[in-house]
Amino acid sequence: MNLFMELLLLLPIIIYSYIEAFVKLFIPVKRKCVSGELVLITGAGHGIGRLTAYEFASRQSKLVLWDINKHGIEETAAECRRLGATAHAFVVDCSKREEIYSAAEKTTKAFLPAMMKNNHGHIVTVASVAGHSTASFMVTYCSSKFAAVGFHKALTQELSALGKDGIKTSCLCPIFINTGFVKNPSTRLVKILEPEKVVNKLLEGILTNQKMIFVPSFLKIHLILENILPKRAMAAVYKLQNVQFDAVVGYRNRVMSD
Repeated sequence: MNLFMELLLLLPIIIYSYIEAFVKLFIPVKRKCVSGELVLITGAGHGIGRLTAYEFASRQSKLVLWDINKHGIEETAAECRRLGATAHAFVVDCSKREEIYSAAEKTTKAFLPAMMKNNHGHIVTVASVAGHSTASFMVTYCSSKFAAVGFHKALTQELSALGKDGIKTSCLCPIFINTGFVKNPSTRLVKILEPEKVVNKLLEGILTNQKMIFVPSFLKIHLILENILPKRAMAAVYKLQNVQFDAVVGYRNRVMSD
């Protein structure tokens, strides 16, 4: 088929996609069941990771929990078991490749090969709104989050190319969270998020197979503005937001979802 015909066929697909998206706004989304599903959570010894583990435990998922903090990960696992879930805890420093490989040997057989073979699973990337929009004095952080968002998009595209439509992907992109990673954050337009709210939005996004989970959801509007407003106007928007913080603290103990 020549390029002209393909372009003609593209138009009705675009129109249909818009109509489909509009109709879905008025149809309740069916939430999938995760009872009995095997779930690996990194950074599960504290913060967002711990709260996410509790949510999956309350839904009777089988949990594999990783964290660098032995005491923290064991506390999380104990609480998950109290909630009635099966939980296996591993002390893993994700900055050390050998520890990742060692722990993965015990769990990978239950994840990647089976996921590809059965065309079933869900991969969640924890990023930040800083993976879509920048902030002054956070060059390293923003760069890492842009990489996380890029990983999610590339992985999603690759799974689609392989025909693995049963493997879902989600990317969590919150604004500042009250976890201590960033000291005294504040913005004029958006409240600093509490971890519980972020986890609730994350679980909602996973259970309804959302690709990109923005918290709060109206952050999508900001991204649209970045693409349509002139640079001078966008600079004024940034100034209006008045994002402030004192310092970025210890990377070693960071919470990945900040």
